[in-house]
Order: sequence, then structure tokens, then C-alpha cells
Amino acid sequence: MDPLPIIGQPTTTPHTQAGEPEYSRGSYAFVSLGCPKNLVDSEKMLGTLALDGYSLVSNPEDADFVIVNTCGFIESSRQESKAVIREMAALKNEGKTKGLIVAGCLPERVGGSLIDEIPEIDHIVGVFGRDEINRVADHLIGGVREQRELFRPAPIKALDDRARLRITPQHFAYLKISEGCDRTCTFCAIPKMRGKHVTKPVELVLAEARELVADGVRELNIVAQDTTYYGLDLYGEVRLAALLRELDQIEGLDWIRLMYLYPIHFNDELIETIAGSERIIPYLDLPLQHINDTMLKRMQRRVNREQTQTLLHKLRESIPNLVLRTTFITGFPGETDQQYGELKEFVAEVAFERMGVFTYSLEPGTPAERLEGHLPDDVKQNRRDELMELQQQIAFDFGDSLQGYELDVLIDEQVQDDLWSGRTYADAPEIDGNVYVSGTKVAVGDMIPVEIIDRRDYDLVGIANLDDDD
Repeated sequence: MDPLPIIGQPTTTPHTQAGEPEYSRGSYAFVSLGCPKNLVDSEKMLGTLALDGYSLVSNPEDADFVIVNTCGFIESSRQESKAVIREMAALKNEGKTKGLIVAGCLPERVGGSLIDEIPEIDHIVGVFGRDEINRVADHLIGGVREQRELFRPAPIKALDDRARLRITPQHFAYLKISEGCDRTCTFCAIPKMRGKHVTKPVELVLAEARELVADGVRELNIVAQDTTYYGLDLYGEVRLAALLRELDQIEGLDWIRLMYLYPIHFNDELIETIAGSERIIPYLDLPLQHINDTMLKRMQRRVNREQTQTLLHKLRESIPNLVLRTTFITGFPGETDQQYGELKEFVAEVAFERMGVFTYSLEPGTPAERLEGHLPDDVKQNRRDELMELQQQIAFDFGDSLQGYELDVLIDEQVQDDLWSGRTYADAPEIDGNVYVSGTKVAVGDMIPVEIIDRRDYDLVGIANLDDDD
């Protein structure tokens, strides 16, 4: 098993008018799993606990209790989450920590059965119970273990993600603009875990963005379950373009990166806003999942091949230097060799600069579970491997095309003396490749011009072009 993603020293402190507590109510360790949206929830829980006087430690064996914020998206994610929980449960049985709280999507997915399966768990907290994590911790520290059922207040409004204790590097952050999803994709259980789409009001998003920039953030990564749906439930119309125009005015911000953009509601206003902005970078993440019309209909994606191709063409024509990221699913129930072949030809034709492929995961309780034509695992995996092999060469060719150019690189970490790791606009954090930069007078968080001189698989190699006066 890979090393646990245990949270160590945070990069910022949560904002509060009251100041920091003068005492510690108890110590805790924190394990965060899953997607960037879950990471935002983790950071909010960390901030809430910090403001309430709890002390974060990096070693679970030094903690009064451990919190595991879980992922429940697909079976492999659930198994990973359970493995981490069992590891923490073993520490509790050995007397090395006193309590165990499990939070996030897995409790939402399986409910109280999680405690039946792993009885060492003291409390479980649903996605929308995260703002009350301090109350749950108080119960645990106070020895109250009777109320072990899922703590899940009804979500009536968008969650306020301000006053986070961030664990990303100080210079970039994730900004969640909505919660939940109204899509009815037949393969997906996210609405069962995250609820219906709830838009975070524009004023609240802007307040959070300004707080993050004041904390040193230079890159905002916009995330949601369905980013292009933003505003429809709250304002009666999609307002992503209007929100982006406001975000684009925030001084001190260098990059705004857009993630999880469904093709539906991607209108001309949004394209023009992206193309004409100062800070929105030409990197768009559009999860397409398939291209064959029959497969798209069975997935209930509410978009067809012609509409998708029209959108991609318009994006390429309108936004200079555009980098497109997408994801596909192989082996969806009923996928024929011909339908898979159509997808493969489409991938070769469009040449997405960035792409991920997942094999179909049968999710209990989803409509796809009842579809006919479920395929063997080896067929799903072989198709996935073929697509990724095709994509590898496309990504390598794109990397080669950048050699000889000078690109702005945001420095993420120091690797060794005079060697740094960073990213261009074409690389989302923890998803895409890195640029290894040699040079002096470089620091983490700098945005510097770099001459790209080589490619190493998915990564690039460059030399910092800094004047002596810089």
C-alpha cells in the first residue's frame, strides 16, 4: 500500500476575528483522500478544528484521535478508504490513538453499515456534517460514543469554504463554486453522496477568492461537480461567465484554471469570456466519457457526437494555445467493438493534449447496474490500455512541440540545489506533468520565464531565464 496521505504542516492559518485559541482541547491527525473537492472539505474541517482549539499533529500515534476524510466514488476508492480506516483502527486497538472519526463520501454511500464492518470507528460524519466536525470531536473527547450514527445535517445552502486551513502549497488553491450534481448519468453515484446541485452565491465565491489571494494564492483551480451548471438553481440561469469576469478582476492573481466543465451549458458567452480574459488560462477540463451516440445515450449524458465536435471546434478556433483535458470510460455495458473503435478514432483525430481513461466500474444502486451487456474486466482493461497507449504518443508530441519556447512556470517545490519543479499553464496540479527547472534565484511560489529544452516522458526540462537584477 502507498504511504498514507497524512496531513502534516499546513501552509496557511484560518482567518478569524477572535484570534487563535490559547489552549489545546486535544490533538488529532488527519488523512485526506479523494478528489480536489474533497480536499476543500478537508481544509475546511482543519480550519474549524483549529479555530476551536484542537491541535493538528502529523503522526497518528501522537494523536488523541484520527479523522479520515474518505472517497466513495468507485469501488477501488472505497476499498482504499476502508484500508486506511482499518490501519487507523489497528492503531487504536494497539492503544496508540484513542479515537477514530470517519468523514466524507464513504459514510454517505454506505451509512451506518460502515460501523458494523469496522466497529473501532467512534463516529461517522457525512459530507454536509463537515462544518460540525468540532462538535463531533467534542463528543469523542468527552467520551460520548452512543451517538455513532451518521451525522448529516440537511444541506439547505451552499457550504461556506472560508477560514480554511490549507494543505496545498501556499501559491495555489482549489476554489469550489458549487456542491452536488443534478446530472443523472447512469454510471455515477455522486448525486447519492453529494446531493442535488447547490450554487455558492457569487458574493461568497468572490469573498473566498479574495481571502485565498490575500493568503498568497497565485493560481485558483475552479472545481465543482458540474462547473458549467453554475447559477442555474440559484439564479434561474447559468452564470459561470459572469462569475469568471468578476474573478478576472482580482489583483494579485495570476492564473484561473477551469475544471469539470460539462459540455452542456458551454455557450458563446462563456467561450468569449475565457478567450478575452486576463487571468483565465487556456486550459479546459471537459469530461466527455464517450463519443458514440448510443453509448452517450445509455450513459444519459444528454449530448451527442455532433454537438461535442461542434463545441470542440469552436473552442479550438476561439481560444489561442488551448490545452484540452478530458476523460473517457471504456467497457460501459453494451459497448461493442465498433463503438469502442469509434472512440479510439475520435481520440486520434482530436488529439487531446491531456487525457485520462477509466474502466467502467459497476456501482451498486446506479441505473447502469441494471443494463444488459456488462463486459469482462479484461476487455475493459485492454481497451483502456489501448487508449492510453495512443494518448501517450499524443502527449509526447505535444511536449516535444514546446521545446525551444519560453513559457511561464509556476514553481511548486525545490527538488535539490538549483533544481526546481513547477508547472506551465498546460499542467493542472497533481494531475498533469511537471517542468524541472534549473537555475538560481528561484523560490517556491515564483512565476518565472523558463526556456523549455527537453522532454522526459510526460515531464519537461527547462532553464530559468532570469536577469541578473531579478
